[in-house]
Amino acid sequence: MSDLRRAVSGTFVGLVAVGVLVAVMLPLRSHLALGTSALVLVIPVVLAITVGGFVPGAVAALVGFVVDDVLFVPPFGTFRVTDAHQWEVLAVYVVVMLALSQVVDRLQTIRAETAQHEATTRHMFELSDLLIAEKPLEDLLAVVVSTVQAGFAFSSVALLLPTEAGLVAAAFSGTPLSPEELAVASGSSGHSVALERPVLAPGSRGPAEFLLIVPLVATGRPVGAVLAKGPALQGRERELLELYANQAALAIDRSRLRQQVLRAGLLEEVDRWRNSLMGAVSHDLRTPLATVKAAVSTLRRHDLPLSPEDSEELLGLIEGQSDRLDRLVANLLDMTRLQTGALVLRREAISVDGLLDSALAPLAATEVAGRVRREIPPDLPLVEVDPALIAQALTNLLDNAGRHAPGEAPIVVAARRQSGGTGKVVVEVRDDGPGVSAEDRERIFLMFNKVSGAGRAGLGLAIVKAFVEAHGESVGVRDAPGGG
Repeated sequence: MSDLRRAVSGTFVGLVAVGVLVAVMLPLRSHLALGTSALVLVIPVVLAITVGGFVPGAVAALVGFVVDDVLFVPPFGTFRVTDAHQWEVLAVYVVVMLALSQVVDRLQTIRAETAQHEATTRHMFELSDLLIAEKPLEDLLAVVVSTVQAGFAFSSVALLLPTEAGLVAAAFSGTPLSPEELAVASGSSGHSVALERPVLAPGSRGPAEFLLIVPLVATGRPVGAVLAKGPALQGRERELLELYANQAALAIDRSRLRQQVLRAGLLEEVDRWRNSLMGAVSHDLRTPLATVKAAVSTLRRHDLPLSPEDSEELLGLIEGQSDRLDRLVANLLDMTRLQTGALVLRREAISVDGLLDSALAPLAATEVAGRVRREIPPDLPLVEVDPALIAQALTNLLDNAGRHAPGEAPIVVAARRQSGGTGKVVVEVRDDGPGVSAEDRERIFLMFNKVSGAGRAGLGLAIVKAFVEAHGESVGVRDAPGGG
């Protein structure tokens, strides 16, 4: 409510209250003691002050004085007062009413200031909570502009961040600002004090709104600026806006620093991954390539007679190592799909025997295929999986088992129904290898680990875990009954 409306309302309430009380007392005035009417007419004064402030209270006191003199002080109906004691009563009434108006108005002002201070404090705490929260920079900028617009009744708010070309708008709230209005602050460095420039509304002859530029400075460094359009702010509101601008500047600066730290950490992690991948893959590629090269060189030597059996063995070695290279490349491609989020499940019903056949196909030229022993019940239900992914996971598990199982020891692939009537199937790959220590059972499913045994690239079991968990299932390690 504006000051003028408040004053009019207070005056109206005071005059109505005077009229009501006079209507009540007038039939009883012959029975009222001197000064009683004056005491009753204190009520309109208090009401007028409460609603409208000092001026309406003074008006109500003046009207009460006139009414009391004319209607309740003999001789009735005139301004003439015959008794000196009656003059004293009227004088005391005026003095008391004016003093009362001052006191009540002051109390109202203090109460309003206290309420505003409490609201300001509460508002600042709420804003502090919003700014302290760990938000991305874009979300934080949106919070700042929307809060400034709502909290200070601005029609438009823009937050500008520094670039090489000057301050550029990064977030908006309310009515969009025109390019001319944005240009007011675009050249500002953020070091200047807040300044106001009037903006003429269309069709008006005077300044209807103001452009307010509030610099955002944190620890002596310019962070940006807030450009707001709306009514001119009073002293307390201006202080509140500057206080909020300081907090916003610190929050924005902290958010940007956090982004820089995260970016630096990400670059460091990418660099670590790149170095690990290059070292691991180069090792895994070098070993089969060296084997293939040695076998080919032996086959090409004309001075070295080879029997058909020796030639067949060398060709088998070339084929096996080529398949190993193919699996390594496939693992790298699969990991790329996982990292980029391009992995899409294509479920279909298939038997566990069918999955195992698909898993053994890439291992057909290796000695692992001949060591696999199946323990799969014929009445086992079909499973709803992506055959390509789960077959690849089984291939990696079998390849890993083949590297660790001693000599010609069998590799058992067993399947059974999960207990509890879940309808799920549990598949196990068992070997007689040295086993995995308890502290390493989680690490073997991480990329670039040193204990997975799936080549130094450490991708095989990581892909197993990723493919199985993509189906909403789990994979783990436990000791086999006979060891391994």
